[in-house]
Amino acid sequence: MATRVEGASPAAGGDVKVTALITSAHFFSHFYILALPPLFGLLSTELGVSVAALGLGLAVLNVTTALSQPPIGFLVDRIGPAAILIVGHTAFAVAIGLLGLFPTYPALLALMVLAGLGNAVYHPADYAVLAARVSPGRIGRAFSIHTFGGYLGFAMAPPVMVALTAWLGWQTALLVTGIAGLAVSLALLASRSDLSARERAPARKPQESTRTDMRLLMSRPVLLSLLFFLMLAISHSGFTAFGVVVLQRLYGFDLATASLPLTVYLVVSALGVLAGGWVADRFGRHGLVVGLSSLVIGVAAGLFALFDMGLWPIVALFLVAGFFSGLIAPSRDMLVRQVTPPGASGKVFGFVMVGFNIGGLIAPPLYGLLVDLEMLRLVFWLVAIFSLLTIATIAGTGPAARRGEA
Repeated sequence: MATRVEGASPAAGGDVKVTALITSAHFFSHFYILALPPLFGLLSTELGVSVAALGLGLAVLNVTTALSQPPIGFLVDRIGPAAILIVGHTAFAVAIGLLGLFPTYPALLALMVLAGLGNAVYHPADYAVLAARVSPGRIGRAFSIHTFGGYLGFAMAPPVMVALTAWLGWQTALLVTGIAGLAVSLALLASRSDLSARERAPARKPQESTRTDMRLLMSRPVLLSLLFFLMLAISHSGFTAFGVVVLQRLYGFDLATASLPLTVYLVVSALGVLAGGWVADRFGRHGLVVGLSSLVIGVAAGLFALFDMGLWPIVALFLVAGFFSGLIAPSRDMLVRQVTPPGASGKVFGFVMVGFNIGGLIAPPLYGLLVDLEMLRLVFWLVAIFSLLTIATIAGTGPAARRGEA
């Protein structure tokens, strides 16, 4: 378990303040990621480009994040998370706001690079702050609230952006959204002392430190954690990104009907995240929680792939899978914390979370090809397989990374 920082208050009030600040920033990071997709139809006309070209902009954001997140993790551990989080969050907010002031496609691509750099700070900086500043007895709930903030950002972005666009126009909507994020930057700046604590790492010479850091990231527990996040992203994408189209083509549901199971999945996922924080704090066997949750998700996906069924059994399966996909999140984060030596939260979380980005790049073309080939049930067979494969990665994670491998 990571060493807490001297001076970090264990008081509940301090934990609440830190968690609220970090969660607010995380909310906006997810909100900004989904700020543009609801407007793609309008932007395609306004900017004179295809929807595929707009999708390329999101790919630029994700690739930039994936490439820059690991080095930013090293920087977090070297200079502390506070300044990096403030600068990164501000960069993301500015990028979104400037899209409203410079309504051209080249500007969009350039600003997506800036947005990707900003987005890359959240996982390494957020987890470094939470690991160092939140009391051990509340860390699971802090992780769950942090994750819940991201879920909430995803959920609120489409309706808020559509409403603001209808009211103010798309350019002003983006500008207002960017300014709202800058308000959070000011709050982070005003409370930077609450975010500035760093975990103590053993003093080393620079060359020795680099070798040790690389051994840590290439250690079996950390690589398995990266693989875990990659497979989790692929399995999750089957439900969230392709569940609706599979239901439409497999059962002939209209859009509203096919969206119902997904809506249930997303709502109970958020509730599962909150429940998972309590479980992580009360039940120390995080690997067992993750393993059982992955098993349940895999079985639910397999049943969907295997049997023909009506709408309500489908809703029930999506409900079960959604709840456990949320429940898994805090214990998942605790497992990563478990293999992280003192002073290495930024680099380890920054590295393993790249698995999400890689999975997010693999899943859409893979599942999209299967849908185009009308191999619809195979989509959920793969969801089941990847969910079950995540269980194998848990066995190799443990405190070994804090010992000889670190």
